[in-house]
Amino acid sequence: MLVLLPPSEGKASSGRGAPLKPESLSLPGLMAAREAVLDELVELCSGDEEKAREVLGLSEGLRGEVAKNAELRTAGARPAGEIYTGVLYDALDLASLDPAAKRRAARSLLVFSGLWGAVRVTDRIPSYRCSMGVKLPGLGALGAFWRAPMAEVLPEAAGDRLVLDLRSSAYAAAWKPKGEVAGRTATVRVLHAPTRKVVSHFNKATKGRIVRSLLVSGSAPEGPTELVEALRDLGYVVEAEAPGKAGKPWSLDVLVEEIH
Repeated sequence: MLVLLPPSEGKASSGRGAPLKPESLSLPGLMAAREAVLDELVELCSGDEEKAREVLGLSEGLRGEVAKNAELRTAGARPAGEIYTGVLYDALDLASLDPAAKRRAARSLLVFSGLWGAVRVTDRIPSYRCSMGVKLPGLGALGAFWRAPMAEVLPEAAGDRLVLDLRSSAYAAAWKPKGEVAGRTATVRVLHAPTRKVVSHFNKATKGRIVRSLLVSGSAPEGPTELVEALRDLGYVVEAEAPGKAGKPWSLDVLVEEIH
């Protein structure tokens, strides 16, 4: 199973580890694109601070993120699973997983990123600020920029596995599974059962719990129908909709009674 996750806006500090080694990151086919985004982001943030803040969509209170981006090549790096924080990652709680579940997480989780394209949770990266919605002066909208390199690399990364897509729309725009891969892909919405509405906080928290449940259980569904069965066995209420035609993903709704 390959699980596609969004990043978090909030991130832990880089710490004092060794600096970034771009060549050490997973999915080496993305290296040239990563270097292009990294170069432009560092250059942008090393110049006019107000321009950088405007481009990155940062409030006055986040002014310090510009200086942090300017030092990305020399800042300490930590595993991406430690860098990303926020509601989904708090619920996933990678640090508390048992060793077997951690190995499954290392193999199966991919975090999408405006800066890195996609990284595994074991990849060592510095803390940064650059969402997929950013338009860099030289590269344009990052969602569009990443489509070509992702289309080259992600199908191979998916292989013949089930793809569980938990990304938000901004990050989903960077790669949309096609053809046979799409037929093995399931997207998930989390709905408040009484209202049938998506509520952002528990949507993220429940997605984190779903991933954690699958990792801890050792469940290895081979396709969307097996995924639905696995989630129901784990206690989730799931409604599934098969695609109307070939080459389209499955749509799963996970219904939650309580908002927490």
